Amino acid sequence: MTEHTPFGPDTLVFKVGGKMFALTDINTFASINLKCDPERAVELREAHDYVLPGYHMNKQLWNTVLIGAGAPDGQLRELIDHSYELVRASLPKAVKATLEE
Repeated sequence: MTEHTPFGPDTLVFKVGGKMFALTDINTFASINLKCDPERAVELREAHDYVLPGYHMNKQLWNTVLIGAGAPDGQLRELIDHSYELVRASLPKAVKATLEE
């Protein structure tokens, strides 16, 4: 996993194998954008006020999770893990082989 600021100094981007799986405002950490399985993304939005379509992202594949607005820590960690694993699974075999387990 790597961290970058490709969109300017205020947006922290997390990548696995060179692909983005999470991003957040480095100054406030008020929300985090996470990649999500499309069907699950819709289910999460319907079930929770703090899960919204991904801000400035592909709304089918990304959710914005409002931190401090009700998302339990355990669920937030699980959503981050889901995003990481979803992106990691999509990487080419050669790239996966270079990643630490």
